[in-house]
Amino acid sequence: MERVNNNLDRRKFLKMSGITGAALAIGFNIPFSNGGNASIQNLNSDLPNGVTLNAFIIIEKTGKITLINPRPDMGQGSFQAVPALIAEELEVSLDQVEIKNSDGSKKYGSQLSGGSSSIRGSWEPLRKAGAAAKEMLIKAASSKWKIKESDCYALEGKIFDKTSKRSLSYGALVEEAAKLEVPENPKLKEPKDFKLLGKDGKRPDIPLKVDGEAVFGLDYKVPGMLYASIERSPVFNGRVAKYDDSKTKQVKGVIAVLKCERPMPHRKSESVAVIADNYFSAIQGRKALQVTWDDGEFGNVDSEGFFESLRNLAKSEGAVHHEKGEFEKTFNDAPKKLEFVYETPFLAHAPMEPENALAHVKKAECEIWAPVQGPDWLVDQVSKYLNIQPEKVKVNVTFLGGAFGRKAYYDYVLEAVHLSQKLNAPVKVIWSREDDTSLGPFRPGLISALKGGLDLSGNVVAFQHKVVAPSIQHQLYKSLQSGKSDGWAMEAIEEKDSPYKIPNVKYNFVLAETDIPIVWWRSVYASSNIFGHESFIDELAHASKKDPLKFRMEMLKDAPRHLNVLKILEEKSGWNQSLPSGKARGVAISRSFETICAHVVTVSKNDSGIKIEKVVSVMDCGMTVNPDNVKAQTEGNIIMGITAAIKDAITFKSGRAEQTNFHNYRVLRINETPEMEMHIVQNFEKPGGVGEPGLPPVAPALTNAIFNLTGKRIRKLPFNLNEV
Repeated sequence: MERVNNNLDRRKFLKMSGITGAALAIGFNIPFSNGGNASIQNLNSDLPNGVTLNAFIIIEKTGKITLINPRPDMGQGSFQAVPALIAEELEVSLDQVEIKNSDGSKKYGSQLSGGSSSIRGSWEPLRKAGAAAKEMLIKAASSKWKIKESDCYALEGKIFDKTSKRSLSYGALVEEAAKLEVPENPKLKEPKDFKLLGKDGKRPDIPLKVDGEAVFGLDYKVPGMLYASIERSPVFNGRVAKYDDSKTKQVKGVIAVLKCERPMPHRKSESVAVIADNYFSAIQGRKALQVTWDDGEFGNVDSEGFFESLRNLAKSEGAVHHEKGEFEKTFNDAPKKLEFVYETPFLAHAPMEPENALAHVKKAECEIWAPVQGPDWLVDQVSKYLNIQPEKVKVNVTFLGGAFGRKAYYDYVLEAVHLSQKLNAPVKVIWSREDDTSLGPFRPGLISALKGGLDLSGNVVAFQHKVVAPSIQHQLYKSLQSGKSDGWAMEAIEEKDSPYKIPNVKYNFVLAETDIPIVWWRSVYASSNIFGHESFIDELAHASKKDPLKFRMEMLKDAPRHLNVLKILEEKSGWNQSLPSGKARGVAISRSFETICAHVVTVSKNDSGIKIEKVVSVMDCGMTVNPDNVKAQTEGNIIMGITAAIKDAITFKSGRAEQTNFHNYRVLRINETPEMEMHIVQNFEKPGGVGEPGLPPVAPALTNAIFNLTGKRIRKLPFNLNEV
């Protein structure tokens, strides 16, 4: 992953080519994470080669203001939230600006919508850029009026004279501002002065999506484009033995049938593409195609065997990720010991918009129109795949109809690139719902093996969490050193995230090799790890004969933000109030992506089984951009978390995924959705992530509630509410 250079000393200005008249273009560096300091600079075409610059604010002499959104919008609201960071300090409303997506160019730095990083990674550098531009415009106005800068202020795209109330628009000042140096440390607003940040705001993408004006990947067309529907082996890594396309070529509109490839990070697999001048013909031609596959050794893979191998691996030590005290001795000597295994399955992402990409390769250039989560990552992959310069790859990012990690895995784009190069024409590849559900990549299936020891007073004195799982970073990047722990796989359970006060702890990782394609799924490993972690904490609480919420609060007394979240949740959920017979509550808490979230789930018995009645949530994500969006993301996480807990897994038999569409890979329906009540902790802490942290504690809070209601402990997901 490319890091951005944060040590630039030169502060220059660029009059952007291609813009009518003078323009102020402010650039700054955005690192991948929210660590390090951001540099701000005027952009100058004579800067040394290789310096990574980012131009996100363009103010034209006409008065037009354009803000660049470097984080693709897949429904999480980045199209509003990211530009709002700039607009707040620039003193403009989003109604006054045009928002455009970045195109993968290096000058924009990290452009990944993933890891709940958009706001926490951009909070300071984006605000600094807005503040720097504002200070330059104020200085230009004060010089023109021959008054002090302190006698000027910015408001709604204008600079005002405090005394006379005269004003000049930003456009009228741009030429003078263009001659100034960018302030290295512009003054940022105090949170009490925010007009946009921390307030419920209208998302500019919503009207576009309601009236059909928004352009998604599936919508995009270019002149002369061809459509491709690809028949891929139902068995991962299967090879084409032979195919018969005689009936396919009889379908009107079909132009060609050719063998192609699906380039995945860990291997390429073979496939057959049907090319047509319209999508319907491509689909009909694919239905008529007859392919004989060579399944190879992968045809023996099945889910039962895979999870049995994980249970066997759990008997090994694996790699020690973190250790404190003397776990083995303390556990062995403990008067009461608990030891359980928790299992979470492979899952598909199932975004409403299946994968699609339009690519046009021309000699040593490539242009792409696609819903992707990280255009900069895609530029890097395409340039390597075609062996061309990154500067020759342009990505036009559309709105994404959901992604959840799937659209940061670019096999579907490289398929389009491959076919376009072969056919010397723009080609659009569209995956069917069946392709999307059954072909991966998937959230990895894993098990959590936990051990805990209690003393005679019911205090936890020894605790171990062993994660046995395939490694995403190992499969994607081959970056996991032999015998070492995968830090990603230990997500959300380390002491910084789960700071339970336990004197003797041990965290282990055991690698499970697999050729099943895997990738990030919303909240990545946290969604699986926290199910085991918080379920086991609950089991320890019951074994100690203590209230599960108070048990957690006692062990988190030295973690003030965690403790505060639980105190608020205790009050808002009415935890200490008795429930009528036939109802029960369960609780779980986790910290992931630098945000703490806890849920209390209320369940009840009904004639057919268990009903999920209500979820009360408390989230401490630090300062926010749009609280309404925080609530919406948390509600989405609750629905997705319940779906993962009680609906369908992706299972394999004879090397094939058994689930193909929403009839056997179901999602929670509106009539099944519980009441949701969400509370945001108000503070001035650095922003954490929002798009994912609400998901991990859903499943354990639910199963803990079911235990409190029925006495039955659920240690394997998914489960059937009607069979508890």
